[in-house]
Amino acid sequence: MIQLLFWGAILRFCQAGVAAIPTIMIGILVAAIFRVWLGPAGTRRLFGGSGMKSLFAAWLIGMLLPVCSLGVIPVAMELRRAKLSGGTILAFALTAPLFNPISVLYGLTLSDPLVIITFSFCSLVIVTGCGWLWDRFFPTAETEDLEASEQIPEGWRRLLATATFGLRQVTGPAMGYVIVGLLGVALLSAILPYGSLQQSAEHDDPTAILFMTAIAIPAYATPMVAMVQLASMFAHGNSVGAAFSLLALGAGANVGLIAWMTQSYGWSRTAAWFGLLIGIVVGLAYSVDGPLYPQGVEPAGHTHAFDGYCRPFSAGTANPITATWTELTKKIAPHEKVAVMLFGVALLFAIGLRLADPQQRLESWLRAAPPAAPQKFDRTIPGPVLGAISLVGLVITSIAGCYLYYPPPHEIFEEMRAINAEVIYGARTAHWEVAQHWIPIYDDWSRKLEVSQFLRSGEVEPYHQYKGQVFREYLERLEHAVEDEDQELAKELSSKVGASYTRLRKSYLEPVPLSPAINAVNDP
Repeated sequence: MIQLLFWGAILRFCQAGVAAIPTIMIGILVAAIFRVWLGPAGTRRLFGGSGMKSLFAAWLIGMLLPVCSLGVIPVAMELRRAKLSGGTILAFALTAPLFNPISVLYGLTLSDPLVIITFSFCSLVIVTGCGWLWDRFFPTAETEDLEASEQIPEGWRRLLATATFGLRQVTGPAMGYVIVGLLGVALLSAILPYGSLQQSAEHDDPTAILFMTAIAIPAYATPMVAMVQLASMFAHGNSVGAAFSLLALGAGANVGLIAWMTQSYGWSRTAAWFGLLIGIVVGLAYSVDGPLYPQGVEPAGHTHAFDGYCRPFSAGTANPITATWTELTKKIAPHEKVAVMLFGVALLFAIGLRLADPQQRLESWLRAAPPAAPQKFDRTIPGPVLGAISLVGLVITSIAGCYLYYPPPHEIFEEMRAINAEVIYGARTAHWEVAQHWIPIYDDWSRKLEVSQFLRSGEVEPYHQYKGQVFREYLERLEHAVEDEDQELAKELSSKVGASYTRLRKSYLEPVPLSPAINAVNDP
């Protein structure tokens, strides 16, 4: 039993870390831009100084930057160093992990747009309300401005300073808080039994919101995972309020962020902040639970959306070490593999830099070096301008990344065709582990298909939505049959999944009928 708990916690720690690495690296890059290019004064100007204006700016900037609740930690540390008000920092730290262009697009397509808009507005209420109260009761003390002593001459020195700062962050305090956040995920998985959250967010359960709030605080979810869970909860008729609590606290906060707040602001202020935050989140969750509940959705009575927070192995798992390695290697996405390799290289350089220059003499030399004599055609661009351009470029890149993350439908169908073969093979031949691995990926591609269509045409035809819904219903039934290892039922449902996939493909490649009812009889 101890071995199952230990290796299950290791798996959840590694899974969360792998998922977070891309946004952690983006967070370090954003922090480097604030430090080297904008500087403290430029950062304060970007966020509008102080007051309600800065709180709204923090919410808006947080909505645009693609970071998670772990990746936001180095950015929050840099904002505090730039002497922004505590309310502004915490408003940004809560908003940035919740939404980004990719996750919002996913949510608008697969969930009710009114829900996403309402949740976005509620997040604005949370961060502005909590931020205003924080600044009112805990005003930021004035300290000496560090701007003059931190200026670095333009050119290659500034670029080298940016890289150096990023490497320092990889082995610095920010990464320590990230590890604390990941340990919270591991501890939560050790506490929650296997599959224990499958019936924990039912709409008719008045305690679902409170229970999900307690689970969400130590949990970690990337913005994309949070949106997937949100869509799944709506599809299964779960509590809307519980979904909001999970989004606001599960994606917006983690144990590492709480640890940083405690170290920076003290126990009493941190406790007051989170008490206020939880109170507002729970209040808003109960207020939207009824009005936003989807009509016409029959509660499924269960969901697998939260299995990632529980123990990954059941009591019957024979070899948890092998199972841990298998799960970790099979479910890592291609872009995550690239991110892990890049992070590994950066970690090696960061360790070398820390060992070779523990006194940070390199940074002192970069600041002290005289600026190079201007050449005839040189034009000096101020650091804040370059920093602003970099941030805008990062936002544009994240928007452009939507087109890469959601490829054209014909490319998605090529992926789905191969996955369809794997799923049917696993279900028909009783290779349950094969089917269990590919079914969630199959479901994810079907959802990406709708987002891709929306991204390129501005809408998803009801006919396409209908075919996708039928496909996912059969896929979910097959998943349950595979979990029960019911070979006869799995064979039957695998045929229906294959047929519904064929009809889904044809619906995108052939002219759309006037009404989905025209072909409804074709779906058994």
